[in-house]
Amino acid sequence: MENRIYGIHHITAIAGDAKKNFNFYSNVLGLRFIKKTVNFDDPGTYHFYFGDEVGSAGTILTFFPWGAGIPQGRRGSGMATEIGYSVPKGSLEKWVARFEQYNVIYNKPATRFGERYLTFLDPDGLKLELYEVDTDDRKPYETAEVKADMATRGFHNITLTLNDITATAAVLTDIFGYKLISAEANRYRYATDAVDQAAIVDLVALKDEKRGHVANGIVHHVAFRVKNDEQLMYFREKVANSGLNITPMIDRNYFHSLYFREPGGVLFEIATDNPGFMVDETLEDLGKGLKLPAKYENIREDIEAHLVPLN
Repeated sequence: MENRIYGIHHITAIAGDAKKNFNFYSNVLGLRFIKKTVNFDDPGTYHFYFGDEVGSAGTILTFFPWGAGIPQGRRGSGMATEIGYSVPKGSLEKWVARFEQYNVIYNKPATRFGERYLTFLDPDGLKLELYEVDTDDRKPYETAEVKADMATRGFHNITLTLNDITATAAVLTDIFGYKLISAEANRYRYATDAVDQAAIVDLVALKDEKRGHVANGIVHHVAFRVKNDEQLMYFREKVANSGLNITPMIDRNYFHSLYFREPGGVLFEIATDNPGFMVDETLEDLGKGLKLPAKYENIREDIEAHLVPLN
C-alpha cells in the first residue's frame, strides 16, 4: 500500500458549555453524535465526537468542552481559523433560513475559488463555512429536520492563517504530498489527489496578523489521515527527518496518533483509520454511553460525578 496522506482525518476545537455544544452540532447542524468520552489527558473534561453515520475519517469534528465561563480565544496567525464543510448545490438558502430560525450568526453567501459558501459562527464563536460542491458522493447523515438535500457531507477544507506561508506550504508539499492548485489574493489552496473529499488546505498569508490564542471557540489541532500504523510510522520518520519535533505514537482508542507543530505554529496530528469508532460500541449505539480508556475505568464514578449530564 502506497504511503499517502488521505486528506483530513478530524479537526478538534475548544468549546465552553457542553450542553450548548452538543445541542448545536447534533440538532442545528444535524451531525451524528458518535462518541462521548473524556479528554485522555484531563479526564475531568468531556471529549465529544461528531460525524457521519459511521464516523468516517474526513467527517469527524471533535470538541473539548472546558465549561461555561472559560476565557474566549482569539483567531489569529499560527492557527486553523475556518472549518469548511461540503453541502449540496442550492442548499445555502435552506441553511440561511435554518440559521435565522435558530439565531445563528452568519454572513450572506459569497463566492471563493468559484464555489458559493456561507460563513457562520457556533455558540462559542468558532468560525465555520458551508461550501456548495459540484460532486460529493459521501452519504449524508439525516435527521428529522436536516435532510439529504442540505445535510453536510463532511469536510471540504480547513483554513490556516499565517504570517508567512512558506514553511507551512513546504510541510504540505514535501512531506504530505499536497500541491498548490489555485490562489486568490492572499489565499493559497493546496490539495491532495489521494482522496476526492476532505482534501483541501487553504493557507492565508497575513504578514502583520497577531498570534492567535487557543481557548473557547478556537481550533486546537488539525489531524491528517493515514490508513494504518505502518503508514503512520513512515510519516513519523519523514517529519523527524525534516527537523521537526514529533511525538511517539499515542493510542487514542479509536485511532493511533502522532503530533507535531508545523513551522507556522499550527498543531498537526497524523491519525490512523484503525481501529475505528465501533471498537467499543455498535453502529446503532454510537454516542450513547460514556466511554473511557481502560486507565480511567477504576475512577468512572468520580468522573461521571463531575461531568455535566447532557439530557
